[in-house]
Amino acid sequence: MEEACSSMNGTQTLEVRNLTFATGADVPRHWHGGRRSVTRFLDNLSIFFPEGERFFVMSVQAHRHVVENDPVLRKLVRDFCAQEGIHGREHRRYNDMLRAQGLPVDEMEQSVVRILKRAKRTLPPRTQLAVTAALEHFTALMGHLILARPALLEGAHPEMVALWRWHAAEENEHKAVAFDVYRAAGGNYAERSVIMLAATAVFWAKVLEFQTRMMAEDGDALSAREWIALVRFLFVEPGGLQEVWRLWADWFRPGFHPNDIDSAGAIAAWQASAGA
Repeated sequence: MEEACSSMNGTQTLEVRNLTFATGADVPRHWHGGRRSVTRFLDNLSIFFPEGERFFVMSVQAHRHVVENDPVLRKLVRDFCAQEGIHGREHRRYNDMLRAQGLPVDEMEQSVVRILKRAKRTLPPRTQLAVTAALEHFTALMGHLILARPALLEGAHPEMVALWRWHAAEENEHKAVAFDVYRAAGGNYAERSVIMLAATAVFWAKVLEFQTRMMAEDGDALSAREWIALVRFLFVEPGGLQEVWRLWADWFRPGFHPNDIDSAGAIAAWQASAGA
């Protein structure tokens, strides 16, 4: 068992912001400055969130009994669930926009549902919580870079920039909650390491599948130019997501805690710019 975690090591309060975003007909089909494959990569991630956030909330709530004696963490769990609920709502609206564009959103969402149903049916509750903590690490890392690297959203439609930066900030505000509950539930280094490897493989396999499907709907699945543009965005351009994998590897360091990755300055900058 890893050393017990105190919720006092990081954020002690979360702000639940009931924001809505105008994701609809006024947003261009390729809203990231006309960059087709890059737009679809971010759209791709949105497909996972409604059902994914539901799974995260369920897995954390299933362990509320282990934090009953920690009033700070107990409140963080409540606020985590509220933040994730609003994220799910806004990404359902986002996905409605994609559905209206003729993308196979229903089929892709059902694929996510099937994976999560299988996880709930076959994995013990604590292992499901480990999955949540692992995927929360990924969303927090991508969010950290969205906040810290403005170039990632340069030229994008302002409403979509606002949505992604809001989501990125809140993912980083609550990035330690599932992890702390997991440790309070008796989670250990070996289990979380194995689960991270499995979750990474499954998640990124689905990302690649969905990316191909969405680009096919745009007539770009066989476009070398669009695939190269996406690779450049992710791994080559200044401010790209290549650092995600270096930070991802921190998970496998004994004694790791999500708050070791300091996002406070980036969150504060977003709050100041957004008036949040």
